[in-house]
Amino acid sequence: MKAAIDNLKFRSIKVSAKGQITLPSDIQKEFGIKKGDEIILVRKGEKIILEKSERIAKSLKNEFADIKSLSEQSLRKLWLNKDDEIWNQYLKK
Repeated sequence: MKAAIDNLKFRSIKVSAKGQITLPSDIQKEFGIKKGDEIILVRKGEKIILEKSERIAKSLKNEFADIKSLSEQSLRKLWLNKDDEIWNQYLKK
């Protein structure tokens, strides 16, 4: 638990009249944020999280990798089910 607390940093930033915020330069450097980078805003309940879009893409890259193999396994079971009426009709053609 202590490591999670050590990683917490608090910063106060102001919202402009146009609703814009400026990320402090040290935060930009730390996270490799440059002019033109896309930042994703995620709202979870009362919390707002800012994340670089490329980091989200990387984290989601393998998130659904198991779905392909599960789908293939399910289809294989269906295809090999010789008692299934639909497959029997198909095989007769």
